[in-house]
Amino acid sequence: MKDIIAFWGYPHPDIIKRAKEEYKNVQFLDLDVDFGANKVSILPENYCTIIKNIYNNAYFYKDRIIKILAPIGKDKCDSALFAAEILKDEGFIVETSIFEEKNFKKEIAPISTSSIPLKTKVELITKNIIEQKNYDNLDYVKPKAGFWGVPPNDLSILEIFPNETHIFGWMRCVEQMAPYDIELEKFVDKNIKTVFFAQTFCAKNQLAKYLSQKYGGLYVDIDGISNSSTKAKIEAYLRLG
Repeated sequence: MKDIIAFWGYPHPDIIKRAKEEYKNVQFLDLDVDFGANKVSILPENYCTIIKNIYNNAYFYKDRIIKILAPIGKDKCDSALFAAEILKDEGFIVETSIFEEKNFKKEIAPISTSSIPLKTKVELITKNIIEQKNYDNLDYVKPKAGFWGVPPNDLSILEIFPNETHIFGWMRCVEQMAPYDIELEKFVDKNIKTVFFAQTFCAKNQLAKYLSQKYGGLYVDIDGISNSSTKAKIEAYLRLG
């Protein structure tokens, strides 16, 4: 029985709305997330782990997936465009979109600047792509640290950060409904210690490394699961600066 609407990145809000109206009582599944699905061999071994997750999850849940909502513009990446085409060729129904408008941007980011744990912040932002709940009731907290980037494949690295960590980069753009607003993505608070993160082999490493050098932050790229030395480096940076 097909009961899943799959997606990656931030599909345009219009197609999310249409999918909700057309398909009642279905599960929305974020293909970006590592659910431990069996690996497929379509991609090169040295490739972005998040794109690997998309393929692994799509094939694992293939018999249940009604369609895939697939952002393919600068709001995601070129790899997503290629994935959409390949998955179409493989028999999936793929509805593509490009979400590059800037008029969706909100003025504040209550989740990114709240005092809740960083891992919870990231989970709420990604869930809110589909749920669209209002979090304006969250209290602003003065930041002790910053995390710039995308949701890590290994969320455990987020547990190292203090609750008073502000989110920057693509995740903040997503919260503000502007997944491709390059000026917002480049924005950071230069007065706080910030970790600039990207998945290994992701094009965002270019911007992460540049911004880390510009603002004196810590640049980290991780392929899949983080090791103890990487976590120790982040922890030392946050504690010692």
